[in-house]
Amino acid sequence: MMKRVLAAVLLGFGLTAGAVMANVEDEIRARIAPVGEVCVQGEDCGQAAAPSASASSGPRSGSDVYDAACTACHSTGAAGAPKKGDTAAWSPRIEKGLDTLVNHAINGFNAMPAKGGCSGCSDEEIESAVEHMVEASQ
Repeated sequence: MMKRVLAAVLLGFGLTAGAVMANVEDEIRARIAPVGEVCVQGEDCGQAAAPSASASSGPRSGSDVYDAACTACHSTGAAGAPKKGDTAAWSPRIEKGLDTLVNHAINGFNAMPAKGGCSGCSDEEIESAVEHMVEASQ
């Protein structure tokens, strides 16, 4: 009788341990699974759906671009960036003209990278962001 109970306990433990190990292996496979697949035109890629073109609602406002891309430096003064609203810091820059400011913003200037690092921003959006900062800093 004792042998049967011990055998049943060991069998139950073995089944439980096996299920736990299988679960751990499944979790590992899920963590290291590829995040995507390459589908070459002309090949049957199974269930791969064609990417849908998202409709653009037009360029973002200067405020939106500032909040998304410019605020990190222009709200803190990082790397010497003039803070938005700091008239003393912006005055000599504004005197150079809006075209110069926009050119610097698009192409980069001193520590600021081209487009302030916003590679997805259009030139029009960068210009709007510059205008937004200038208006707040006069």
